[in-house]
Amino acid sequence: MARKILVDEEMDQTNKEEAHYDFDLFVIGAGSGGVRAARFSANFGAKVGICELPFHPISSEVIGGVGGTCVIRGCVPKKILVYGATFGGELEDARNYGWELNEKLDFNWKKLLHKKTDEIIRLNGIYKRLLSNAGVKLFEGEGKIVGPNEVELTQLDGTKLSYSAKHILIATGSRAHRPLIPGQELGITSDEALSLEDLPKRAVVFGGGYIAVEFASIWRGLGADVNLFFRRELPLRGFDDEMRAVVARNLEARGVNLHAQTNLTELVKTDNGIKVITDHGEEFIADVVLFATGRLPNSKRLNLEAVGVELDNTGAVKVDEYSRTNIPKAITCDHLNNQFFLMKLHVLPFFLGKCFQKTVFGGESSKADYSNIPCAVFSIPPLSVVGLSEEQAIEQANSDVLVFTSTFNPMKNTISGRQEKTVMKLVVDQETDKVLGASMCGPDSPEIMQGIAVALKCGATKAQFDCTVGIHPSAAEEFVTMRSVSRRITVSRKSKTNP
Repeated sequence: MARKILVDEEMDQTNKEEAHYDFDLFVIGAGSGGVRAARFSANFGAKVGICELPFHPISSEVIGGVGGTCVIRGCVPKKILVYGATFGGELEDARNYGWELNEKLDFNWKKLLHKKTDEIIRLNGIYKRLLSNAGVKLFEGEGKIVGPNEVELTQLDGTKLSYSAKHILIATGSRAHRPLIPGQELGITSDEALSLEDLPKRAVVFGGGYIAVEFASIWRGLGADVNLFFRRELPLRGFDDEMRAVVARNLEARGVNLHAQTNLTELVKTDNGIKVITDHGEEFIADVVLFATGRLPNSKRLNLEAVGVELDNTGAVKVDEYSRTNIPKAITCDHLNNQFFLMKLHVLPFFLGKCFQKTVFGGESSKADYSNIPCAVFSIPPLSVVGLSEEQAIEQANSDVLVFTSTFNPMKNTISGRQEKTVMKLVVDQETDKVLGASMCGPDSPEIMQGIAVALKCGATKAQFDCTVGIHPSAAEEFVTMRSVSRRITVSRKSKTNP
């Protein structure tokens, strides 16, 4: 009886403590991850509040919008521009398929820009309705943490409101980084690149990551003269080296001028445009200069250090395997954490938001599994990968690595006459026959790679790929018909230390 009374008293105390909070969960940042975590936490019965800056296509410290980077100024508008840029080549190729087109193809940039803006406004509204339908309270304004369980919200008119929450989720994402060179204010970031009033005739892109490669493809596809500068020998550092070379060849074949191992050192405004000076002493004139040199965590105005949340030297939040900060019972981090910035992928906010709501409110401990996450670079044509690159496989394997490749002219190109190969690759552990990684550069590669990712997540072997019937005629069937080993890499067995 005494034990029952003690338990009842403890439960009563817990209920009183929970009733003390204004919200079970307060989310700072209504991007992809924040919205997902908020909605599904509310579906579990939690009382949820979320705040986001006012909507604008170009973000700053005081403007943003529900939907975040991906929806408003990232993946979605970028993909719309990629579609637009792809049509130029498609229309040219159509001539050999019997389509009689005028010699001159006209393109209306402002019409595409208007359609893009309409779509992100529509999606912004959908995200707001999703929150409302889930019972989440949306606040428009800037949020910061003023205590382990307290958020301060500054509204548009300057009014400050304070709310307590049992759990606080940080989901404020990142912002494009500008290199510190003279004249850097003359350049733009991907935010502005998605909302340019006029299509540039001469564009310079500085950077070697997926954003740089994608915008180089977009602007070249829309007719601009494009120079792409990057510090490495090849663009897309971190991807499979063989596939990086394929992307570089495709960029050049489509007319992008590549400048490897080159830095920009200064931008100068002139009457004829922006003069771009490199570390090799070269000079170029451009209408627009895009800095695509990485992104930094959007953490500066959150007051995190003042309340004791630990950050790394980039400003990303240090978290454990469950995305919890060093104040684990109060403050959790979604896609502002250091592991997310290591991965640099768009899709992770959804994934991390799901893990959060299942762990905190679903009664199911769920931590992120960062293995075999597929991703795509929406160059023209696109590159998509899942699992380990050849270089990573060699570094991690305990047995020989088998590499299977297929390079072919897509059936569509045999009629159009376009000289552009599709390249596919499988990396296999020789001892276990397990497929460690897959890559493809060619039309529809992201659509194909999503299915391959399921196979790798299930631990598929090369034998299982081989006994799968291919869809003919399709490019995808090449993944199940690669029989000959392109190369075998002998890996010395790693020494094992005694326990």
